[in-house]
Amino acid sequence: MKKTNILCLSVAALCIVVNIVGADLALMLRLPIYLDSIGTILAGALMGPWYGMAAAVGSGLITGMTTDIYSLYFMPAGAVTGLMSGLLFRRGLLKGWKVVPGSLALTVPGTAMSASVSAFVFGGVTSSGSSLLVQLFYHLGLNMTVSAFLVQIVTDYADRLISVLMVLALSASLGSRLKMHLQRGRADGKV
Repeated sequence: MKKTNILCLSVAALCIVVNIVGADLALMLRLPIYLDSIGTILAGALMGPWYGMAAAVGSGLITGMTTDIYSLYFMPAGAVTGLMSGLLFRRGLLKGWKVVPGSLALTVPGTAMSASVSAFVFGGVTSSGSSLLVQLFYHLGLNMTVSAFLVQIVTDYADRLISVLMVLALSASLGSRLKMHLQRGRADGKV
């Protein structure tokens, strides 16, 4: 079993903070996107699927206990996003022209999970600004689950695409040696 090193743990902690700050910003501004998965996607991109999942769960726990109780319920959707980001980045499906369809592949599994939570647990009303859109579709005659999925797929896709583009920009600015150490889980003090 490979030992986890301080560098990877530190970057994972930083990714958790990025998720929390993004989520709080989106919540305060009542944005229809969430900005709570930038760190999750970054951890998945730099260190793999397990770190992506860990960043999502860590930020979900902290945010859920401090500022937004709803995030506890949506942790599984975040974990799926972390898993998918690690897998998709490893396969090169979130680079170049593949960013647009790759972001959709990143979005769909988590959206199915989060739309179900939103509809069945909360009746489509959560702390997100997108709840207004869910209610609008519901009052226009659509089923609550369908309303939640339609809104979630649009808002989640926009959120994931923006997050992936931010991660790509940040990743491009990191040194290749640092990325190599993070991807291999090693740090020899020469980063």
